[in-house]
Amino acid sequence: MQITIHARDINVDAGLREHVQRRLHFALGWAEQHVGRVSVVLSDLNGPRGGADKCCRLRCALPGTPEMVIEDTQADLATAIDRVADRAGRTLARRLARQRESRHAHARQQGPDDELRPPPGSGATTTAA
Repeated sequence: MQITIHARDINVDAGLREHVQRRLHFALGWAEQHVGRVSVVLSDLNGPRGGADKCCRLRCALPGTPEMVIEDTQADLATAIDRVADRAGRTLARRLARQRESRHAHARQQGPDDELRPPPGSGATTTAA
């Protein structure tokens, strides 16, 4: 899983980068074979004025699904990162479960040719061609 971290109007030091990577590997690492690239944008919406304005936006794409975009804004950037990572893990699990269910339902529909089989109890037999 490749994680890219971008910053807008905020200084991102090595400790913050490591926090983002650690939280995302913990939340998404179990599905690493499904996730190619994860992009994280960290920003300070109000600049030096303060307030609940630290934003973390995550973008992630899975093959065969629309891009997943998760965003959270908090007063503390670490809290926003944690919340986005948790939500990304839950969303990813839900999307993969839906894909799995869809594949299994499709496989059940594509079962053996039922038209060629005689109805049960009809006494008819089939012959190989």
